[in-house]
Amino acid sequence: MSERETRIRSIIVTYFPMFIATLSLVTSIYNGYLNARFVDIIQRNLGRAEYMRTCKDVIDAYFQVKMRASVISTNRDRAAAAPAMTAEQIEGANAVARLSALGTYLANLRDDAVRARYTELSRAVQAAVSAARTTSPTEVDKLFEPADRIFADLNSDCVKSALDKPM
Repeated sequence: MSERETRIRSIIVTYFPMFIATLSLVTSIYNGYLNARFVDIIQRNLGRAEYMRTCKDVIDAYFQVKMRASVISTNRDRAAAAPAMTAEQIEGANAVARLSALGTYLANLRDDAVRARYTELSRAVQAAVSAARTTSPTEVDKLFEPADRIFADLNSDCVKSALDKPM
């Protein structure tokens, strides 16, 4: 073997394992990066799925509140002499509480502006349900006009969130 062949063989024997080790290190770093991205994608999708499930519950609760306010309004003459809350008022208050609780939970997944909107919605619904006892059945929808506007905005947020693609 010539001097040149020996030198080339020595270089190959020395540097080839280092090259393989470097490739292994780069592959390991890239695998760690991909795993971190995968965990991030899963977390975002789980948060989005929970948000959508709660949006559904908020929508359901909102319409239950409106229905119960209508019952309170319809039965207002029957309970005019009783100072205690009627069963309908209690149900209305429970529905408002459920809506407020779900709205609060849902708002915790969003920014401060959305939290403020859910607080406004809860207050508007509470005011409408409280006023339903002294409102005629034909006027109940007018009680909910401020809440309906807020609810429409928040429902649009739910729709927008549902249409967002995971990254």
